[in-house]
Amino acid sequence: MKVISGGVTSPKGFEAANTAAGIKYTGRDDMAMIVSKSPCVAAGTFTRNVVKAAPVLFDKKVIEESKGIHTVVVNAGIANACTGEEGFFYCNETAKSAEAALGFEDNSTLVGSTGVIGMQLPIEKVKAGVKALSGKLSDTEEAGLDAAKAIMTTDTKPKQIAVEIPMSDGTTVTIGAMAKGSGMIHPDMCTMLCFITTDAAIKKQLLQQALSSIVCDTFNMISVDGDTSTNDTCVVLANGEAGNKEIAAEDDDYKAFTDGLFYVAREIAMKMAGDGEGATALFEVKAIHCRDKAEAKTFAKSVITSNLTKAAIFGHDANWGRILCALGYSGADFDPEKVDITVESENGQIILVKDGIATDYSEDEATKVLSSEKVTCICDMKQGTAEATAWGCDLTYDYVKINADYRS
Repeated sequence: MKVISGGVTSPKGFEAANTAAGIKYTGRDDMAMIVSKSPCVAAGTFTRNVVKAAPVLFDKKVIEESKGIHTVVVNAGIANACTGEEGFFYCNETAKSAEAALGFEDNSTLVGSTGVIGMQLPIEKVKAGVKALSGKLSDTEEAGLDAAKAIMTTDTKPKQIAVEIPMSDGTTVTIGAMAKGSGMIHPDMCTMLCFITTDAAIKKQLLQQALSSIVCDTFNMISVDGDTSTNDTCVVLANGEAGNKEIAAEDDDYKAFTDGLFYVAREIAMKMAGDGEGATALFEVKAIHCRDKAEAKTFAKSVITSNLTKAAIFGHDANWGRILCALGYSGADFDPEKVDITVESENGQIILVKDGIATDYSEDEATKVLSSEKVTCICDMKQGTAEATAWGCDLTYDYVKINADYRS
């Protein structure tokens, strides 16, 4: 596998566009479109929140029923969540508008929305945006990046990635992705929109299986603020233009493709966690030597979701008691007198706790280690061979400021 520059336009046959439709924001782009002229098989995973936004319900239905997807239309600013039948109708109107503008068949368009909950979309502005987007499509790397920028809300930077994967028949498959996610992020699909494109030829059932298999250790292992969104969506579109022999079984090509998909998802997940609202640092937690994977995930998630620990990371304070406390209330059993806690970053590594007791570490040295844009905490539970990694961020003053007036 080779990491390359680019995003959703990197795979063969995909184009993207961006435009300013004035849905909520002024002076910036707020709509994006992804298009493949070749029909795509599609797979999706969505929020587990009982309150599901209209686009989530719409996309689940389309992916299940459609014979081929050509288009994704995304808007930022208004989430189209808690909008009832009218909101679902607007999803359908958006899709029909795209299909008419591009000359594609019915039921071949997915939609995505992100932003404020409870507001209805200004559908005429959305339709005008769709028309503008349809005339600006391009397969350039710049077009993919601009589309990633257009779907941002409180994000401070666009999120995209692309990789190339060799297949056994000598062909090369490319996977590209763009995403947004900064606040209202928590495991169970977190608060995010992620659109993944690939030119691989693969059976729809196996594409869904591959996506479902990698979500649990990537997107479902990040948290910014403990809130699971109404709009979480991760969609993969595969148009087959790479010319590879269709992946139709769980063979070496399927494994290589799934490994590539996992890498893309993990990198995007880390980008979202590191760009959490108001964040100054990506906080990575590894729980190692656990009894099983489920237990390891429980420990890692408990630490990254601890507000006290997150605040300590912001303050560059080696307050290991908060970490041990978070492990203790996780619900998983362990012997606190056997645990080791280590923190590391580009500035060094320091063992804070050995067998449940503080080491004679230097506070100044610990502060130096914690003063980095990425901080890793390793919790050695010493009771097995399983491990898991979770990603979060520090908790800052700016998080409160952003969310105190987000709606207004």
